[in-house]
Amino acid sequence: MTVFSAPEGQKVHSVTTLNRLARNILTSEIGLVWLSAEISNFTRASSGHWYFTLKDNKAQVRAAMFRSANRVVRNPPREGDKVLVRASVGIYEPRGDYQLVVESMEPEGEGQLKLAFEQLKYKLQAEGLFDPATKQALPAHVKRIGVITSAQGAALHDVLSVLKRRSPATEVIVYPSMVQGEQAAAQLARNIWLANQRNEVDVLLLTRGGGSLEDLWCFNNESLAREIARSPLPLVSAVGHEVDVTIADFVADLRAPTPSAAAELLSMDQRELQVQIRQLQQQLTRSFHTTVQRSAHQLTVLNQRLKSRHPEVMLQQQSQRIDQLTQKMTNQLTHQLNRAQTTAQRLDSRLARQHPAIRLDKIKTQQAYLYQRMGAAMQQRLETRKQKLGTLAHLLQSVSPLATMARGYSATLKANQAITSITAVKEKDEIISRVSDGEIVSVVTAIKAKPTL
Repeated sequence: MTVFSAPEGQKVHSVTTLNRLARNILTSEIGLVWLSAEISNFTRASSGHWYFTLKDNKAQVRAAMFRSANRVVRNPPREGDKVLVRASVGIYEPRGDYQLVVESMEPEGEGQLKLAFEQLKYKLQAEGLFDPATKQALPAHVKRIGVITSAQGAALHDVLSVLKRRSPATEVIVYPSMVQGEQAAAQLARNIWLANQRNEVDVLLLTRGGGSLEDLWCFNNESLAREIARSPLPLVSAVGHEVDVTIADFVADLRAPTPSAAAELLSMDQRELQVQIRQLQQQLTRSFHTTVQRSAHQLTVLNQRLKSRHPEVMLQQQSQRIDQLTQKMTNQLTHQLNRAQTTAQRLDSRLARQHPAIRLDKIKTQQAYLYQRMGAAMQQRLETRKQKLGTLAHLLQSVSPLATMARGYSATLKANQAITSITAVKEKDEIISRVSDGEIVSVVTAIKAKPTL
């Protein structure tokens, strides 16, 4: 028998250490990836984790999305849904299966837009277009405002209404432009360039009303962002509602939450000190957000490096293993339960043939018969006793003192005691003679003894 051994100095790995080494390499070398794919074989485990397959027309890969991540997904995916996911590449160590651990999931259309937004944001931020140091301060006194927006939009109406109320002397020059659609970004960029060429205003206001992500998408255009950054004139961005954020907002010198708020910021109020304070607050907020974003990016990088050695990875592996064992145990319990139910049905059938109810019916029938016989016997015995009692009563009547009294005899008593001897009374005693129809009360006047023969 030939015995093989590893070459001298060569480390021998176990399967466990090999899988762990492979997982660490995949996690550290590839890290987070974005993937556009179709959902299939979707399973929701009792633990709350999701397991599914991501596929295209040529390949597929297993994926898991743990409860801590999937609870923020607004609508759980269904079979065949197209999605955009952000995931880390790894291995499920107990089986050595290559899989993705999904951290976020969006429907493909909406997700693609958000991905494009984040990619452009990251690119322009890295180039310094969001740097607060490059921002221009707004003029202390704004006499003329250039508004770049739709001439028929509600945003222009809101801006004009606020300026009329707060600063009627402020002049407004409108640069009409599309604010939605494929051609809108180019028109907006051209109007920014045109306003700078004319140099007829103190500040520019780029604005429009609220809408969906698709409606506001022209303000996330790279060419428009670069034109805003190149503008010598200070530019304020007020796109959508307060919760809407676009790339134009990050590049602009100042971002206002709404068109009306932008008009208030640019209008000359009587209290100029408050305006300056408000501007400083905006700059401080922008600087704070930029710092937070930079710190968040650094935190993401550090967190990714930590994940390859984080206990959470092992916990996820164990959680996935528990889900599989739970499913296996459930299947076995279901099988055993079915067998037990079949056995119980068979025993029920046998028991039905020997059921106590059948014997109970027989006993009840027998009992009713015995009750009937016992009743007849008791009736017969009662009649016999009645006859015997009648005979005894007749006999007793024949020897009764009352019958004797009826023939003329009496019974004499003293103090309710029968007198059987003359010695029981003395003269002047009161005695009673009881006859058949009453009593006779007498007083003893004399006592005579019976003559001796």
